[in-house]
Amino acid sequence: MSEKNQDFQQALANRLTDAAYPELPEHYQGKVRDAYDLPDGRRIMVATDRQSAFDRILAAVPHKGQVLNQTARFWFEKTADICPNHVLSFPDPNVVIGRKLTMLPIEMVVRDYMTGSTETSIWPMYKRGERTLYGHDFPEGLSKNHKLRETILTPTTKAAQGDHDAPITAAEIVEQGILTKDVWDELARLSLALFARGREIAAQHGLILVDTKYEFGVDDQGRITLADEIHTPDSSRYWIAETYQDRMAQGLEPESLDKEFLRLWVSERCDPYKDDIPDIPDETLEIFSEKYINLFERVTGETFKRESFDQPLRDRIRENLAKILPEYF
Repeated sequence: MSEKNQDFQQALANRLTDAAYPELPEHYQGKVRDAYDLPDGRRIMVATDRQSAFDRILAAVPHKGQVLNQTARFWFEKTADICPNHVLSFPDPNVVIGRKLTMLPIEMVVRDYMTGSTETSIWPMYKRGERTLYGHDFPEGLSKNHKLRETILTPTTKAAQGDHDAPITAAEIVEQGILTKDVWDELARLSLALFARGREIAAQHGLILVDTKYEFGVDDQGRITLADEIHTPDSSRYWIAETYQDRMAQGLEPESLDKEFLRLWVSERCDPYKDDIPDIPDETLEIFSEKYINLFERVTGETFKRESFDQPLRDRIRENLAKILPEYF
């Protein structure tokens, strides 16, 4: 076995799938992150290696949680002048401690391209013959992966875990009293400004930021605050700019550095909303893991520091949490 293969086998064995620490209070397990709410208003979020898509867990991907957390850290720092965020500290490569927020019940999705493979993506809707999507009118004759005439917002409702997010229009959000018009207008302004910053920085590194989603909450002073993650390969699509035109001319999918790779792999083999997900081979997980690491390194200009195999990831995280929260450990 080559050294590279041996390292990947070790990484497979060291994946973080369970981040439940009974010492900490108010545990909540999401699809990807485990969270804890402390009495003093702080929220601990641990990014695991669980990989979700189609509203279900598909696999566990080596290095994935660290990539997510550290990519989000880069973008939180690069956009702090646009919108306040929840971040207080990063005590571990897989952990962020933030302010607990009152979360707003809408996910803000921003799109620059006609693409996607999930039920809430605009390409499957358009392909079915729909021409008014999220309150936007689209002309005939559009094709997959082409740039839209303008950047659009396509918000969705937030579903409970295991349920599906649902498309909704800006007008419906206000009419149904989900958000006031002033709050919607501010979320729209912030989302477009964040996306513009992301698109600009991505382009400087040879990447196309295709689309993304943002989640916002309100802090105890009533300020709208960015939460969860930002511009990660889980929450965004990224394409490699230098090969985009050639691949489009050949009728190929763009080279992606995001979870669309795994979505397409699954969709080619089953109906991910109805069928059992087939086992994903280790070789496919390795390709996927390297895409995430490549994305991190391209965006940040930093070399990704892979975890040591001296101890399980779960134990390292526990040690680092105990250093800053000794009263719980």
